[in-house]
Amino acid sequence: MSTVLDVHGWLQERFPQLLREHGVPGAAYAIARGDQVVEGATGLLSTATGVAATPDSVFQIGSVTKLWTSTLVMQLVDEGLVELDEPVRTYLPEFRVADEDATAVITVRQLLNHTAGFEGDIFTDTGVGDDCLEKFVATLDAVPQLFPPGERFSYNNAGYCVLGRLVEVLREQTYDDCLRTHLIRPLGLTHAAPSVYEAIMFRAAVGHVEPEPGAGYVPAPMWALARSNAPAGSMLAMRPRDLVTFARMHLEDGLAADGTRVLAPGTAGRMLAKEVDLPELGLMGTSWGLGFERFDLPTGTLVGHDGTTIGQGAFLRMEPETGLAVALVTNGGDAMALYRDVVGHVLRELTDVGLPPLPVPPPRPERIDAGRFLGTYSAEVFDLTVSQDGEGRIWLEQTPKGVFADMGGQVERSELVHYRDDMLIPVKPDRGMHLPHAFVGDDGTGHALYLHVGRAVRRAGA
Repeated sequence: MSTVLDVHGWLQERFPQLLREHGVPGAAYAIARGDQVVEGATGLLSTATGVAATPDSVFQIGSVTKLWTSTLVMQLVDEGLVELDEPVRTYLPEFRVADEDATAVITVRQLLNHTAGFEGDIFTDTGVGDDCLEKFVATLDAVPQLFPPGERFSYNNAGYCVLGRLVEVLREQTYDDCLRTHLIRPLGLTHAAPSVYEAIMFRAAVGHVEPEPGAGYVPAPMWALARSNAPAGSMLAMRPRDLVTFARMHLEDGLAADGTRVLAPGTAGRMLAKEVDLPELGLMGTSWGLGFERFDLPTGTLVGHDGTTIGQGAFLRMEPETGLAVALVTNGGDAMALYRDVVGHVLRELTDVGLPPLPVPPPRPERIDAGRFLGTYSAEVFDLTVSQDGEGRIWLEQTPKGVFADMGGQVERSELVHYRDDMLIPVKPDRGMHLPHAFVGDDGTGHALYLHVGRAVRRAGA
């Protein structure tokens, strides 16, 4: 088996070419195992300025931030200030969604493992003030409940904003200050920026987006999403070395490199352990822990999280058996393909656990009657309409709404084919990926109640 230094040597040679192959403007990585840490970077932080990416450049980590939020919550659990199975309202009396019965019973655990059941893609901008999270939580009183709390997994950004507010209230500090006081400083991190005001002090990556397919990637018109979504992943930026330092703390049972105890003994293990299974979506984990995404594979288990913001993508993978942590951060292009090449190579060389294969449509898909799947499924940020034409071909039309429409999203139409059981899959890839669409539940008339694509999108009118 190769060493960390062997892998680093391969990356130093291959990394620039891989970025060119996948159209990624700039990227950086860090790999840690035991006391060994290696890092590297190449490309540009912005094609407009021509500033080169370096290992100390900070990139947004997007939803990988959820691991930081869950860690802040579990520190409160360690201190006896929070019980995981207590209703959120025990600590946050103002928390309210549209369904009062659900509001009363949604627990902290259900927010952490994405089983709270209310609409989760809420990106309301409540300003840049220190009260933005408080204001955001107050806007959730009209958010619909999709299913009873605890019934199933549905990825929930808004739930993590609620958790961020819970941390603020119990710590009597802003979320950003909680990150600094309880994680960034104890871990000895030097290039971690909770806000744009700190990110600007470093060499900061700018996201790159493609205005339309085939047009090429250009610098994004804005750097970050709303501050109100910071606990879910709209703001936090850092260099990869600082991200794997955070990961190593979890792999070392809550101990920082200098011996500082960040989590109580056993807490990190509880966070990594399986809490809930997912539909077989292929591009997401097979199960989820208390914040952590899990990939339960025949050869072992990987844990971590991915993050996507405006033109930036981040990947964190940890292999608990060998104590390996690898982080990759990017600022545009085909980030998933780069991840498969880079992280896939690292795992093959340093562990017995490889990346699972990506789902692909069958070469000769079975023609089916899609009647159970047909109709419109509606979320806060898009409508998904499934139809079947006279030739039996199945189509998905995605219509952006709300913040997705405001950001210039366009109606997209794609063909789906039968994948397996109650699942369809796109014929053509999106950013190199074929995302399976699972149809689950029953609306009482024989039709699927949800279209599940990581989040459960409920049938409109049901």
